[in-house]
Amino acid sequence: MQKTKLTVRVPRHLVENAKDYASHHQTTLTALIEAFLQRIPSTSSTKQTPIVSSLIGILSSDLSLEDYKEHLERKYG
Repeated sequence: MQKTKLTVRVPRHLVENAKDYASHHQTTLTALIEAFLQRIPSTSSTKQTPIVSSLIGILSSDLSLEDYKEHLERKYG
């Protein structure tokens, strides 16, 4: 995997705190940031399941959240 250098600007106290945290956990600031960034879901990797795909577009586009709330009120009282 190709790596790239990243420059960010954050308050000094946050960097110092993160460095202390990394040191106490026998890791590096780079490893902490990489681990955090890996937790962000990739928009290209989210696929819709077949059932979701089959449901897209079946409701009228002019329905609103209020319509749904009214439906629930009528159904469940």
